[in-house]
Amino acid sequence: MAFQLSIIFALSLLLGIASAIDVFRGMEFGYSGHNGPDKWGKLNPTFSPCSTGKRQSPINIQRNLTVHNKLLKPLTRNYKSVNATLVNRGYSVGVRFEESPGDLWINGKNYTLQQFHWHLPAEHHIEGQSFAAELHMVHRAADNSAIVVSMLYHESKADPLFSRIMEGLKHLGKENTEVPLGTLNINELNRRPRKYYTYVGSLTTPPCTENVIWIILGKVMSISKEQITTLDSPLNSHCKKNARPCQPLNGREVDMYDELN
Repeated sequence: MAFQLSIIFALSLLLGIASAIDVFRGMEFGYSGHNGPDKWGKLNPTFSPCSTGKRQSPINIQRNLTVHNKLLKPLTRNYKSVNATLVNRGYSVGVRFEESPGDLWINGKNYTLQQFHWHLPAEHHIEGQSFAAELHMVHRAADNSAIVVSMLYHESKADPLFSRIMEGLKHLGKENTEVPLGTLNINELNRRPRKYYTYVGSLTTPPCTENVIWIILGKVMSISKEQITTLDSPLNSHCKKNARPCQPLNGREVDMYDELN
């Protein structure tokens, strides 16, 4: 898998993944009706991978089918406090930064955190189980290859970092609006996981560009019902549940890192 990932990283440059990785660009798609996920591939010629791609995301992770890869290393992430802006693009709410908030190191390669955004409910499943929310932390390297670190949430107690942006959410208007958040300590998201899953997939929104490396953290975090409601309220009516259905594996390998084994 490590060799396979190296090849994919090189291919990502040739395929120009950077041109598609910005989740905050306006696109006319939704999550139900005439522009729902099953129609994405026909909405625009550039969206064709959404219907023809063989390495699509999200997926359902089945533990008995994962490969315990002893070549995988612990995640090395270094984040810091930076000025951040809350952004609503109608189909997702996320955070962008005024300067580099930090990076992720894998196989000696540096991936800078570009932005993060939420999906309600979660897009990735584990053993067929859906979760209340999912946070996507989008990283990109100098050669434009991309890694997304995913954090899953179940509904329970409030998430501390999210609590600090809730006031901004209450002032966030509808589509294409922004609210300055001031300084945000991104390092609060740097929770070292004992376990994670990784596979080669795609963006989960159009144009569904492939050869994105996914890292799904094994520890499920918590988010409160109030936080979910606050996060959901600015979204367009047809994007209230902005989770793409799980996609076929098509023979792909899902590797697992577990520091206890």
